[in-house]
Amino acid sequence: MTLLKSYYQLCKPNVVYMMLICAFVGMLLAEDTINSIGYLFLSLTGIAFCAASAAAVNQVIDRNTDASMTRTDQRPLPQGELSAKHASIFALVIGIIGALILYIYVNTLTMLLTLASLVGYAFIYTIYLKRATPQNIVIGGLAGAAPPLLGWSSVTNTIDPYALLLVLIIFVWTPPHFWALAIYRKDEYAKESIPMLPVTHGVEFTKLQIVLYTIILFIVSVLPYVVLMSGEIYLFSSLILSAIFLYYSVNLYFSNDDEDAMKTFQFSIYYIFLIFLALLIDHYLITI
Repeated sequence: MTLLKSYYQLCKPNVVYMMLICAFVGMLLAEDTINSIGYLFLSLTGIAFCAASAAAVNQVIDRNTDASMTRTDQRPLPQGELSAKHASIFALVIGIIGALILYIYVNTLTMLLTLASLVGYAFIYTIYLKRATPQNIVIGGLAGAAPPLLGWSSVTNTIDPYALLLVLIIFVWTPPHFWALAIYRKDEYAKESIPMLPVTHGVEFTKLQIVLYTIILFIVSVLPYVVLMSGEIYLFSSLILSAIFLYYSVNLYFSNDDEDAMKTFQFSIYYIFLIFLALLIDHYLITI
């Protein structure tokens, strides 16, 4: 049981669940009526296996860094519960299974997009971007923003502009979300010489970037209404949620307490869930 738990934790389940929720929203928004439950399940399973594979590869590559950081030192590899070899084999196997599920039961486009996301996060971000530039989370955020597109393409077998708009929302949301956490964990990143923005440019500059990105997010979040993708229910929800997020960001900017960074980070998680929920409610109420 302990071994199974270790492999489970290797998959970063909380991150994968969040990705699956975003993918599921993409699936539901792609059509006016719910598709076959079995088909949706297979699509989500394939995406989940590939996302878990990327998470496992990330932990194999970052195992030494993880061992030195409080946030990650309890992961299976730093704790010696799994070897890097076994974790790598596990990542390869579930990645292949996920790709095959998508290829056989879903469509080739979704498989290719999912594999591109896997490679982007597990290799391009983890090996290169993370240690190459303080803009790592901005550039690498594209891989993490892909789930709504994966869900949408699994249903329609197309790359729809509306799906790309959902990707844009997550893409713009990612920097203020992650930089808030980076402020809280800046000393650990500095210790490992990882060039996160608070380490390279200072906390004050990072706080300013968080405010600016939150303002951009405020604008971007209204676009689904502007392009007639959604209605007034979503519009009011996005305005309220974005205003609250901006409040947290501005409060963080003027605060000297790192706990406010964690509060901003925590609200950002609620933000992305609630704004996608608002899209769903708006979509199906209007359809009804």
